[in-house]
Amino acid sequence: MRLEDVARVAGVSASTVSRVITRPEMVSAATRDRVNEAIAELGYRPSRVARRLRVETGRSSLIGLVIPDIQNPFFADLVRGVEDAAREQGYAVFLGNSDEDVEKEARYLEIMRAESVDGVILPPASRSVAPIRGLLDEGIPVVCVDRRLDRPIVDTVVIDNERGARDAVAHLLRLGHRRIGFIQGLPVLSTSEERLAGYRQALAGAGIEPDPALVREGDSRQGGGRRFIAELLRESDPPSAVVVGNSLMTLGALEGIRRLGLRIPDDIALIGYDDMPWALAMDPPLTVVRQPAQEIGRRAVDTLLARFADPDREPGLVMLQSELVVRGSCGGQREMKDAAGADLALRPETAAVGLDDAFGDREAEPGS
Repeated sequence: MRLEDVARVAGVSASTVSRVITRPEMVSAATRDRVNEAIAELGYRPSRVARRLRVETGRSSLIGLVIPDIQNPFFADLVRGVEDAAREQGYAVFLGNSDEDVEKEARYLEIMRAESVDGVILPPASRSVAPIRGLLDEGIPVVCVDRRLDRPIVDTVVIDNERGARDAVAHLLRLGHRRIGFIQGLPVLSTSEERLAGYRQALAGAGIEPDPALVREGDSRQGGGRRFIAELLRESDPPSAVVVGNSLMTLGALEGIRRLGLRIPDDIALIGYDDMPWALAMDPPLTVVRQPAQEIGRRAVDTLLARFADPDREPGLVMLQSELVVRGSCGGQREMKDAAGADLALRPETAAVGLDDAFGDREAEPGS
C-alpha cells in the first residue's frame, strides 16, 4: 500500500497525507479526519521511524542523507558536517550509501520517502531530476550538495570547482610547467565537468592549447587514479605535472607513480584534491585543493531548515570556495621552502595571481 493510494481515497495530495502523518498540526481537523479514515480503510502503515520520533519529539525530526561513496574521505567529512549541524537542531540523520549507482540511490530515496523524513540532503549520482520527483511531489524538500542537477529546481550547496582547478593549474604554470595532465572524475558529474573547464581555462589563459592526450576521463575510484596516471606517464610526450580530480584517484595516482619507480616532484609534479591526513605524511608532502567538506554539510542543513521555514521561496545556490594548499609535491624553490615550514594556503582571491589578466577574476555566485 502506497501513500499515493491514501491520497487518492482521501481526495487530497500526497504531500497533504505526508503532512498529516509527520506534522498533523499543519493540517485542518477536517482534512486530518479524511486522511486518517483513508489510512484505516486501506490499512496503510506509516513509517515506524517517523512515528517513533514523532512520539518522542512531537515531529519526525529526521533528515535523510544519501552519499555516493562512503569510502571517499570527502564524503565522510561531509557526513560529519551534516550530522553535527542536524544534532544541534534536534534532528537525527538517516544515512544511505549509493555507491555511485543511480538505482541504489533511487531505492534509498524511496525508503526515505516511505519513512516520511522531513527533508533529504543529496550529492546526486546523476544530473537527472527524476530520482527526486517523488520526494518533491510529497512536499519533502531536497538540498543537493557538491553536485548540481541539470535544472536548478532545488536548493544547492556547491564549491566553485572551476576556480579550484584553475588555481591548481595556474600554480603549476607559475612553476614553469607547460605539459600539464588532468585526471577527471566521473564525466557524468557536474563537479568533474567544472574542474575540467577550470583546467582548460588556466591553460587557455596562458596561451597554451589544451592537448586531449593529456586528459583522462576517470571513474573517481582509487584504481582509476592508478591506471590513468600510468597511461599519462607512458605517453610518448608525457606531462611534467598532473592534477588529479578527487581524493581517491589522488591516492591511486600516488600508488601508480611509485609502481613506475618515479619520484615526486623530480620526475612528475602532482596536485591532488582534498586535504587528507596522509597528504602531510607523503615525502614530499602533497599539494592539494582543500575543500570545506564539513562546512558544505553544515550549510546544507542550514539551507534545509530555511526551506522548512519558507517552503515557497525560490531555490537558491550557496557557493563556497576551496583553497590551494601548497606543499612540496610540485617542486620549485617556493614550494620547497613552504613545505619546510607551515603550509601555504592560497585563497581564491590570491591563488591566480599572474593569470587574472588572461581570463579575468570570476566572482562567486551569490548564496541563497
